[in-house]
Amino acid sequence: MGEWVNGDPMAKIIDGKAIGQAVRDEVAREVTRLKETGVVPGLAVVRVGDNPASAIYVRNKRKACEQAGIHSEEHDLPELTDMPALLGLVERLNRDPRIHGILVQLPLPKGLDEKAVLRAVDPAKDVDGFHPFNAGRLLSGDPSLVPCTPLGVLRMLKEAGVPLAGQEAVVVGRSNIVGKPMALLLLGENCTVTICHSRTRDLPAVCRRADILVAAVGRAEMVRGDWVKDGAAVIDVGINRLPDGKLVGDVAFEEARARAGWITPVPGGVGPMTIAMLLSNTVRAARSTL
Repeated sequence: MGEWVNGDPMAKIIDGKAIGQAVRDEVAREVTRLKETGVVPGLAVVRVGDNPASAIYVRNKRKACEQAGIHSEEHDLPELTDMPALLGLVERLNRDPRIHGILVQLPLPKGLDEKAVLRAVDPAKDVDGFHPFNAGRLLSGDPSLVPCTPLGVLRMLKEAGVPLAGQEAVVVGRSNIVGKPMALLLLGENCTVTICHSRTRDLPAVCRRADILVAAVGRAEMVRGDWVKDGAAVIDVGINRLPDGKLVGDVAFEEARARAGWITPVPGGVGPMTIAMLLSNTVRAARSTL
């Protein structure tokens, strides 16, 4: 719970940078142990086209791999790459024993079937956790490789000491990348979980019930302070750029902070955890080959 100052709550900030660095340090130690057994964890990133945001993400991932001692490869394909060429590259990486994790950077250019490409990745190398096999394992309560962002959110909640079992959790957003796996992870921690979406009736009222509120919709500051239950843990997955260039989340931070017990900032909250958990998944995939 946050501290109370002059009768007003002051939410604890959940520092994604610090927690993410702790995960990276764990990964680096595990990489050292794996190298002693002759295994060098390897991650291949496949990027199609010249999306500027994707280029930044890929560069950050490569830098993080280098710092952790993970072998990384980047495969940049031209915008007009066709499905046979892309699937051929994925299949070669599936067979490459030096590569333990394969990440296909999304979104792909128009004309390419994202679902078909993601399904072509060997589930054992699917460090994004998007393959139907891995999604099914998560649903069945036997998770293997789990999507990085919700996995990072769960780690943040635990590191912050947020109670989970028996708590009411509300996830705003139902994407396969964040919303659905987040709900399943929270269910696995014995939360009572509600998933909200564009057709949810009286969304503010549903959010006010939440002991744990996760916002992942991609709409700037949509979740207002009066949607937040006093003392709740508020996790803001969104990252949006306002016309003035300022980065904000899906939550009106200052409003929500006045009521929450814990809250993540944007930037510096969930974002650093995503890459950290990607490294962790890569090491996990490498360890499974022993």
